[in-house]
Amino acid sequence: MTNNNDIRDGELELINKLTRHPLSKDDVYTFSVVLCDNEIDRDFERFSDNALDTLAELFKGVTGITDHDPKSSNQTARIFSCSSEFVPDKFTSDNKPYKRLLARAYVPQSTDSAQFILSLESGIKKEVSVGCSVKKHICSICGKDISSCMHSKGRYYSNKLCFAILDEPTDAYEWSFVAVPAQKAAGVIKNFDPKGDNFLTIEKRLFTGEEQSFTSDEVKELADIFRSLKQKAADGDIYRQSLVKNLKTLSAVAVPELNADTLEHITENLSVNQLNELINALEKKAADILPVKPQLFSGTSKNTNSNNNIYKNI
Repeated sequence: MTNNNDIRDGELELINKLTRHPLSKDDVYTFSVVLCDNEIDRDFERFSDNALDTLAELFKGVTGITDHDPKSSNQTARIFSCSSEFVPDKFTSDNKPYKRLLARAYVPQSTDSAQFILSLESGIKKEVSVGCSVKKHICSICGKDISSCMHSKGRYYSNKLCFAILDEPTDAYEWSFVAVPAQKAAGVIKNFDPKGDNFLTIEKRLFTGEEQSFTSDEVKELADIFRSLKQKAADGDIYRQSLVKNLKTLSAVAVPELNADTLEHITENLSVNQLNELINALEKKAADILPVKPQLFSGTSKNTNSNNNIYKNI
């Protein structure tokens, strides 16, 4: 951020478009701030050049707050002009012309704002992060949506770093003074979603066969998934054991010549579906050998006549 309390030509008119009552030059403190740029940030994401152009319009009139806390008491300043610009002879880490989003903001001069202005002048409040929404997160390797492709942010593919290109902004709702922004000069709010697509991204990373590092939120999600899978595996073992026990009983009837050790070895390599198929087959064979009969069945039918005596009054 560049401190500048000298209002430039035409800026007071822009400021007064945002106020209820006209302010004079002595009423306001103005400063310049780089909101964000097209450099790859700490989360392996960057804005496209076109996105910065769109954000330049979206951020006009947007209020600045502290630590992305949207309480009215946290409002600090307001942007009255914003533009995107290339910086001559400067390039990003992936060797593209460096482009940034430069805004001009104002703060009313008052007793209440004196401490805040002092923190700006002294360089205490400096780093900022922007809050916005974008429609596209494009993979730098394949050009597809990074949530559905096979590449992972922060990994290298044929010596090329994979990162997400943020494109087509739809909203710019705030910018904040923060201690540690995602970008070196600014940053982007990116909320972690412990459901849905994020697990697919983690799963892809796990099966790359390469060394991985995870955030604390990702570790927590993996721990929850592990506990759930562990319980399901225990339940599955109990069910499988019941199938094997049933299979051994049926085998003793249907295939008595089959050695118990051989059967044990066979069942070790069978899936649950295969065990059920074998049980169904042995149940049919066992039924032929030992047909199921009612407990009081006499072995002969009471209706020995073929002349429909059952329908006659006797």
